[in-house]
Amino acid sequence: MNKKFLIHIYNNRIIRYIIFGGLTTLVNLCSYFVFRTFVKMNVNKANIISIIIAILFAYTVNSKFVFESNCNNLKEKFYEFIKFISARISTMLIEVIGVFIFVNLLQFNDFISKILIQFVVLVLNYVFSKLIVFKTENESVKIS
Repeated sequence: MNKKFLIHIYNNRIIRYIIFGGLTTLVNLCSYFVFRTFVKMNVNKANIISIIIAILFAYTVNSKFVFESNCNNLKEKFYEFIKFISARISTMLIEVIGVFIFVNLLQFNDFISKILIQFVVLVLNYVFSKLIVFKTENESVKIS
């Protein structure tokens, strides 16, 4: 692959979101695995803590690399962070409830359940980030 092609791919926000969203999912799943396997936490506690770790990681990479936040001061950055956390709490609830339903009611494996729910969460997180959190005033409501 040549350098121009890689730059062209990286300049696509959706591609960047998929890359960093994938890394965020990896952080979520790996920390969940560690808490469940080595720390022996119960499913719900391990799930919530791993989601919180992933949210903090996601804010860092999304604001810097994906949506290239242009906050001018600490107040704007704090407001952006609060919007991000609020959006992620809603998808965290979807994830926690989804994993709970798959594991406790449908008797699915907890790791498989967590992976399945990640697809829904990934799409919702992109939409919320694009339309609510990192939306700039001069940007139209276009999801790309």
